[in-house]
Amino acid sequence: MRYGPAVRRRKLGAELRRQRELTGMTSRQAADAVGWHQSKVSRIETGSSGAKPADVARLLDAYRVSDPELRALLGALCGADSTGPGDGGSGSRRGWWYAYRDLLPSAYLDFISLESEASRSRTLETTVVPGLLQTPAYARAVTRAALGDPPERQVDELVRVRMARQSVLRRPRPLELCAILDEAVLRHEVGGPEVMAGQLGHLLDTGRLSHVRLHVLPFARGNHIGITGPFVIFSFPRIADLDVVVLDHLTSSLYLERKEDLRAYGAAFTTLRAHALSHEESLDFIAEIAAGHARTRTP
Repeated sequence: MRYGPAVRRRKLGAELRRQRELTGMTSRQAADAVGWHQSKVSRIETGSSGAKPADVARLLDAYRVSDPELRALLGALCGADSTGPGDGGSGSRRGWWYAYRDLLPSAYLDFISLESEASRSRTLETTVVPGLLQTPAYARAVTRAALGDPPERQVDELVRVRMARQSVLRRPRPLELCAILDEAVLRHEVGGPEVMAGQLGHLLDTGRLSHVRLHVLPFARGNHIGITGPFVIFSFPRIADLDVVVLDHLTSSLYLERKEDLRAYGAAFTTLRAHALSHEESLDFIAEIAAGHARTRTP
């Protein structure tokens, strides 16, 4: 288990090595092509050293990689768009989250960056609604509960970040989201009945989007492997080796990137989805709980 930046360096290096090998170039030839020492290419490819966006762009130019989607993805894996200003060179860019670099821990910035570049997200939640599906009122209640008694300004900014993250579901090529929700997620009255009623309605609305799939694990289904805790699996366009599993903790996020970990969590997610209600059944289940909330709120 490693923190995000180490995972990003390793995955960036592995893909750059693959692109070099596709050209038939040795690491020495690649170094000569860009005017570096061979050791710099080797350190980048093994993930032992970071790379600037301009460095990645020079290597991709040498390897004649013109695919803009691939170049953007590998540029994002540099981490400069989430943790630093870049060097102004080719391939340098900043994500919207850069403006919050003084507020958010680096692990969260890295998570947002990966989420923004991912093409698919598979998530299991056992206690709260996933961040991408939260309403502002629900996000505010969750933030207050997680941080104790934070200043109101801090809560406002963190909720603003949470809402900005949801833009991945509205972009021209939206993130494909498949979320498995334990029934407890729907039963916990976060923020009170009114906030929860609004959140359940929002789940129903978002669940009707073609690129969002919700699956509920009812209490009646008994114990399941998901009781070990929530996780997220990010997948990226066309490159399966870049998949990352993220485990959220109270103060940090841990990233799993070994192939055996990816296989294990991928298999666990598939098993959980088969154990859960179908998407259509889940929407009906959520609607039933929402109707119950409406009845209890009626004088």
